[in-house]
Amino acid sequence: MAPAVTGWVLGADSGGSGVRLALAPAEPGPSRVVRPVGPVLTGPPVSTGSGGIDAGHLLEQLVPAARHLLAHAPGTAGGAELRAVCVGAAGMATLGERLRAELPTALAAAFGAPRLLLAADAVTAYAGALGERSGAVIAAGTGLIAVGTDLVAWRRADGWGHLLGDCGGGAWIGRAGLEAALRQHDGRSGGSPALLARAQELFGPAAGLPGQLYPRTDRAAALASFAPEVAACAADDAVAAGILGRAAVHLADCAAAVCPTTPQAALAVTGGLVRLGEPLLGPLREELTARVPQARRADPAGDPLTGALLLASRLASGQLALPADPALLRTL
Repeated sequence: MAPAVTGWVLGADSGGSGVRLALAPAEPGPSRVVRPVGPVLTGPPVSTGSGGIDAGHLLEQLVPAARHLLAHAPGTAGGAELRAVCVGAAGMATLGERLRAELPTALAAAFGAPRLLLAADAVTAYAGALGERSGAVIAAGTGLIAVGTDLVAWRRADGWGHLLGDCGGGAWIGRAGLEAALRQHDGRSGGSPALLARAQELFGPAAGLPGQLYPRTDRAAALASFAPEVAACAADDAVAAGILGRAAVHLADCAAAVCPTTPQAALAVTGGLVRLGEPLLGPLREELTARVPQARRADPAGDPLTGALLLASRLASGQLALPADPALLRTL
């Protein structure tokens, strides 16, 4: 019979597609992958405003979810406590001030002061993919950010959002594909008949695209929804293939900026953009070989939620190996 669990950790993964929360034992053993025990609860994306990430909105989801998970946790002995919490959130580096100010007091009131770790979502992606070894992770989804560490300090590249950066991410690819569609519509050079046809199937008449996209609060996600269309056209369309080739250059550029120079540094690519498959991954392999020859490609062991659980379990046991950083990984 498995021993009763007397302490739990909570991991939270908060990103553009929503929030996921789960529990794991506080002492899971030496594995670099910590899997959820019991259900994974989900919620809507946390809102942001002039004060940054809305701590109140996150707490409205986190506290009831944690209570539900603890109440229904399997194998729990009487009085099992929540020992540590790790929240990984998109925008933590630049928009996380309210979280840092408000979460500790609220969690203490609800759960008796569990230890708290706030992390950028790229750091939880790193921990999920590579654990606590040195290396680099390219987190490529709607946006694009890369982080790397030699276990002494962190390096970060991009992650500046779809208006200022996220070059090579899903929104960047989608926007480039829609630009090529509109070039074709106008009769300008650089246009693509295939991408124009796909854009009109997805969004309607080309002349209506600005009205479809500019007012949307989820504009980055709407742009990224066109990235799979670019990938679908790439085999037979030089313009689409060229967009993905340039995206691969941007991803490799970020990897080169953050990857440790030590031989055999681990390098993983994570995020929804991986699902675009060979039209992107083929050029990316070539670019990574050229730009970061010292890196050893690694398949991600887990996702950002398992990374948050790993970090929370290490915090609970006092064995956190990844370096602290004021913006990327902070214990409160």
